Amino acid sequence: MLRDTKKFFILHSSFFIFSYLCDMKGEKLGIRRTIALEAARLLNKSLRKEHPLRQVFWESTARCNIHCRHCGSDCRQAATVPDMPREDFFRVLDNIAAKRNPSEVFIILGGGEPLVREDVVECAQGISTRGFPWGMVTNGLLLTPELFHKLKDAGLCSVTVSLDGLEEQHTWLRRNPDCFRMASQAIDMIVRDRTVVYDVMTVVHQHNYNTLKELKEFLIGKGVTDWRLATIFPVGRGAQDKDLQLSGEQLRGLLEFIRETRKEGRIRASYGCEGFLGKYEGDVRDWMFHCSAGVTVASVLVDGGISACTSIRHNYKQGNIYEDDFMQVWEQRFQPHRNHKWMKTGDCKGCKYWRYCEGNGLHLWDDDGKLLLCHMKRMEEAPL
Repeated sequence: MLRDTKKFFILHSSFFIFSYLCDMKGEKLGIRRTIALEAARLLNKSLRKEHPLRQVFWESTARCNIHCRHCGSDCRQAATVPDMPREDFFRVLDNIAAKRNPSEVFIILGGGEPLVREDVVECAQGISTRGFPWGMVTNGLLLTPELFHKLKDAGLCSVTVSLDGLEEQHTWLRRNPDCFRMASQAIDMIVRDRTVVYDVMTVVHQHNYNTLKELKEFLIGKGVTDWRLATIFPVGRGAQDKDLQLSGEQLRGLLEFIRETRKEGRIRASYGCEGFLGKYEGDVRDWMFHCSAGVTVASVLVDGGISACTSIRHNYKQGNIYEDDFMQVWEQRFQPHRNHKWMKTGDCKGCKYWRYCEGNGLHLWDDDGKLLLCHMKRMEEAPL
């Protein structure tokens, strides 16, 4: 019986892939990439059904010590929403630990800028003593050697440092005269340490696009091994400045740059998680596109909101820790994240890439349920 089921699956999949390739117009995915995408689609379908919680973002503060041009959350130095008391988040962790093995759920300390919290070490200790591995995302401005060692003692497993270009370009985007120097020093410190998993995150925009080769050599010279690049999507302040958005031609150029950098093998470059990328799938990331938000990834927002990833609009919140049981919300809600049929509208309706894209990541949809950005459309409409 099992053998017959496998045979049916193989024949059905082979027939579909052949039909799909014959129907494709314009950009060709190729048979190997299509087979890989089909396998990934089936895996994602299974994950959505099982939705194993593997990662939780904690938006521990809405405050930030810089005022970046592209900030999607529009953080301010004096946020109107107060920091979440750490004990409130610890109760969420206890709730998770009652249903899941803490060692299998990774906590990411974010914000805002998490290091502006005066009790950030105590936050880290509370996460670690409950058995959860944890990491953080930081602009590096406050990551002194003393604080770094305290965080390591509190169980720090991974860290992402933002560096958005060489000094001129990074300072232009981050709007702080010390941000490049401090981020650069933080990267040097982490690279020398060799005990913490890390990557450097770069958002690519009009002002740093033409300097990516120089930035690559700069990072390699510092000994950086892992480099993640992403584009700026049009929300928050990022929607207000046209200089932040890449053209379709530039987006293709960025993906070509990442693909060639990966072939060189001198630094592990990869594109961020957002967006289906057509013929670049499998070449610019270690995995085929899928949106993990609400499937394996959840978040607790600074106001207690229970959401998926922190980049997703607040209208897609599924509950609140001050009113709901976190794990009950995780198990019983999140349907907009686990079934994307509602996204099959507008440009997505009838799209030839729908089977593998399914509307892109939910963070690319606005509060009214409209798609903000489609990478494939942007690239296909650009001149070759």
